[in-house]
Amino acid sequence: MIIKDNLNKIKSKLPQHVTLVAVSKTKPVTDLMEAYNAGQRIFGENKIQEMVEKYETMPDDIEWHMIGHVQRNKVKYMAPFVRLIHGVDNLKLLKEINKQAKNNNRIIDCLFQIKIAEEDSKFGMSKKDASEIIQSIIFSELKNIRITGVMGMATFTDNVSKVKEEFEFLKSTFDSIKDVQKENFDLQIISMGMSGDYELAIACGSTMIRVGSSIFGDRNYK
Repeated sequence: MIIKDNLNKIKSKLPQHVTLVAVSKTKPVTDLMEAYNAGQRIFGENKIQEMVEKYETMPDDIEWHMIGHVQRNKVKYMAPFVRLIHGVDNLKLLKEINKQAKNNNRIIDCLFQIKIAEEDSKFGMSKKDASEIIQSIIFSELKNIRITGVMGMATFTDNVSKVKEEFEFLKSTFDSIKDVQKENFDLQIISMGMSGDYELAIACGSTMIRVGSSIFGDRNYK
């Protein structure tokens, strides 16, 4: 019952406008079902194959979020069911998602992943890249995707002021592009904050947090 207790503890402290994504990567279906039975319906995975396997064995009313780096050649496997793709960091990937969404008669919601940390290991586009994509003719022609927000991953550090600065940068990026009027562009979501920093992220404007270890315990990468 630890997972249920962890979930209830986190949810009791969340403002109403903040959505909790339970990050279930590397965790067995039994753990996910414990969270599901406690009322959790949104799960985030970072490997498409693992997400597909869990999707096939778990209840139909789950919202699956792809939160990891996305390889274009694997988009087709999740296109029939994925609810939100957090890590869209270039136009080529967006075009592939649009193509696979069209093949499945769907419109797939996506977030622009903005690079807010200086670490080389973090993916993402600049604010300028995002603006250029939005203004492009190619983007206007993508009828089977919808950009519904932005996502960012802060630097892995104990320096709270640095993390705060990065979260504030993501919020300002959101604010600077949110009023663009396009059919496939409707910014609502700021996805930032994980187990160690989600309270700070919410204070900086996050509307969606991605929490794993605080719900499921430490991950086993063996």
